[in-house]
Amino acid sequence: MRDIAIQCIKDEAQAVLDLIPQLDENFDRAVDLVLSCHGKVIVTGVGKSGHIGAKIAATLASTGTPSFFVNPLDVFHGDLGVMSKGDVVLAISNSGQTDELLRFIPMVLHMQIPIIAMSGNPQSLLAKYATCHLNVSVRKEACPLNLAPTSSTTATLVMGDALAVALMEKRHFQPQDFAQFHPGGELGKRLLTTAQDVMLTDNLPILSSAMHLGDAIILVSKGKLGLGVAIADGRIEGIITDGDIRRAMEKWQKEFFSHTVGDIMTRQPKTVGVETKISEIQKIMNKHKIHSVLVVDPDSHLLGIVDRYACVL
Repeated sequence: MRDIAIQCIKDEAQAVLDLIPQLDENFDRAVDLVLSCHGKVIVTGVGKSGHIGAKIAATLASTGTPSFFVNPLDVFHGDLGVMSKGDVVLAISNSGQTDELLRFIPMVLHMQIPIIAMSGNPQSLLAKYATCHLNVSVRKEACPLNLAPTSSTTATLVMGDALAVALMEKRHFQPQDFAQFHPGGELGKRLLTTAQDVMLTDNLPILSSAMHLGDAIILVSKGKLGLGVAIADGRIEGIITDGDIRRAMEKWQKEFFSHTVGDIMTRQPKTVGVETKISEIQKIMNKHKIHSVLVVDPDSHLLGIVDRYACVL
């Protein structure tokens, strides 16, 4: 069974690679059509092509291209009203001869809506009437009977992704843009949430640089953040962590309690502003191998602390 699965994966992977030489000026035209579209991209297809089309529409919509899927069968029962001049239709059919889809095409042409066809048959009627045709033909299906849509649906899905990615590049689509379309997901939260939203502000472990380490340990422990912040005249002097304290104990042993916070503190701790995104804070923590950052105002006054746990949304 595993050998069969391996062969299936190889066949579908090869079908995807075979798309590369099939890319031509039609792909460029398709990208330009969507970029110049002042309306929506309406994706349509029947059966397995319809399922793939729904996913392509969702990918386009989440990456900056207004798009949705319409079943061509529903068009005959009122859904034609969702289309208007200025839209673009992406019609998907492996054969390019699907009857339900072809009966829908004259309506689109009558409304003077351009058609991007995606099929495995460049000589099909769908390709003939399309403004541009994206060739997704495959040599064979991964199905042992060469019947069930397998390699062909994978190739179509990949071509849809290629179109979406090309459009993202053309639109200079950024992570912040992606987050706006995914506000409820983990990525959206990390890209939209700021330090101000998650920082701890109550009972912060505030120390002075002159404080003896024995007293500092008590305040650091009460703060439950594994650190203490040394402040003088309202400004941050430095920071000490549990690790600093342990290393100092090992180094000075009996002399440990005669030393002060100023002897071991880091004098230039990592700080961020209240508007710093959580995604950026995570990068700072990972780069410098730290578990907390200090949130400050423009005058370097401490406003709060963001620890690694607050970044797990």
